[in-house]
Amino acid sequence: MKVQPFEKYTGQYEDWFEKNHWVYQSELQAVREQLPEQGKGLEIGVGSGRFASPLGINLGVEPSPKMGELAKARGIKVVDAGGEALPFNDSQFDFALMVTTICFLDDIEKAFRETYRVLKPNGHLIIGFVDKNSPVGKIYQKHKDKSEFYKIATFYSVDEVVLYLKKTGFGHFVFNQTIFKDLKEIKNIELIKSGYGDGSFVVINARKG
Repeated sequence: MKVQPFEKYTGQYEDWFEKNHWVYQSELQAVREQLPEQGKGLEIGVGSGRFASPLGINLGVEPSPKMGELAKARGIKVVDAGGEALPFNDSQFDFALMVTTICFLDDIEKAFRETYRVLKPNGHLIIGFVDKNSPVGKIYQKHKDKSEFYKIATFYSVDEVVLYLKKTGFGHFVFNQTIFKDLKEIKNIELIKSGYGDGSFVVINARKG
């Protein structure tokens, strides 16, 4: 996983959540609606713990030491690892979460295979990401070179992510979406609705097997 900007611009990363409070809360709620209510969970690419902590996930993998320290301060047990090589035995978890992680993976297919391996039968992988075909996704791509984070990112459409999930054995897809306006216009929690194609932030719940 690509860690350099997260090491160098940790403060800038954290500032985004403060400046875009309602965007963050909308994304958090969309993920919460797709998360299993119970079971042993893991966040892959836990970052600073901004999602794992409020969602009650107490274990994460994160290859950026500075991000990992922030996550630990939020009560997360952090394992130094990337998504492509998870240091866990087979069939350990009921669910795994990735939020804005897939665009920073070196090998998305390998990471999905690894996640599949560590999930229990019928376990869930929940992925939250900005759809590259959405209004926000198009803006991010257009101004990619101006962002220390997104200049190294690979953006995906929903259909591309589903294709990789199918290739690695996942099925039974459930989608929801949020962020229907320009980020600067969002002043409260956005509507969360099923499906995809309208909202810029999409959550996919995929099942193993």
